[in-house]
Amino acid sequence: MLLAGPTGPAEPHATTDGGWVLVWQDEFDGDAIDPAKWQLEANCWGGGNAEQQCYTSRKDDHPRANAFVADGLLNIVARKERFTGTATPTGTGSMKATLPFTSARLRTRGLQEWTFGRFEIRAKLPGGQGSWPAIWMLPTDSPHGGWAASGEIDIMEAVNLGTRSDDSGVAAGTPETRVHGTLHYGGPSPGNVHAGTWHRLPGGANPADDFHTYALEWEEGEIRWYVDGVHYATQRADTWFSHDRRGRPREDAPADAPFDRNARFHLLINLAVGGNWAGNVNETGIDERAFPQTLLVDWVRVYQCGADPVTGRGCATIGPDATLVQPAGGDSQFPLPPAP
Repeated sequence: MLLAGPTGPAEPHATTDGGWVLVWQDEFDGDAIDPAKWQLEANCWGGGNAEQQCYTSRKDDHPRANAFVADGLLNIVARKERFTGTATPTGTGSMKATLPFTSARLRTRGLQEWTFGRFEIRAKLPGGQGSWPAIWMLPTDSPHGGWAASGEIDIMEAVNLGTRSDDSGVAAGTPETRVHGTLHYGGPSPGNVHAGTWHRLPGGANPADDFHTYALEWEEGEIRWYVDGVHYATQRADTWFSHDRRGRPREDAPADAPFDRNARFHLLINLAVGGNWAGNVNETGIDERAFPQTLLVDWVRVYQCGADPVTGRGCATIGPDATLVQPAGGDSQFPLPPAP
């Protein structure tokens, strides 16, 4: 399904061997962030996770820019500096907060949204205790209700790369190298749940040391995650769901909601600092000495399936060893509310 942007339908530019048609891209070859493709959020809300950064709109040639393009790369920089801004997710209102770091969060909301497709991002991730880079998607219209009843798709997240891993399955002192792919769904908070898994690069390579390609394929009824072409995880519609605040299925929602053919999702790329995940695992807290940290993005490319643009099916890249992620259960972020 080729969704219209503000100036009309996206035109295909190229086709991959797998039948994916390129419909949108940013190669970051200019000298500034393209305002026709990206918005910069500005707030000191903390992301709903007690994160310790203010997102600023300082960009391009600003002397302390948190986001700029240079040498063909998007730079998102988290800096150790106190900053005061609006403490709401919209960046409006009179409530203020002062936080000890600044960073940037870019999104395509209102500029371009998609339903189904393949999303590829080549990036070099930051490291250090407290760093939390994310490449993800949110619903623009939230048709099934507030977060996470209308879903969230996390293409890639990583926390504290290079610090001591807290994974009990590796030897003590092993560096943290995992990248994660996750879906959030269920009902409005606190009825939200999540399910996902993680992937390690071959040979214990650290994603903060070099560029790697993070991708997600989303078709009707199935979502798949990839790193450098390796298919490592799959989730299917019989494991996700949308319900109301009382824990009841939404009568007007499709069976495969919230990631159904009526959904419109936009892309986000950001670098958070600390918070309820990064600040509570590995070596815990925030290592201020590790900052500034930079998330580098070489390119972002969005494809849609030429075989069937309406369902996104027929172009799947399937690997033999991918994990089929089970439904969210007792290890979810929040339990489901009791049925009435």
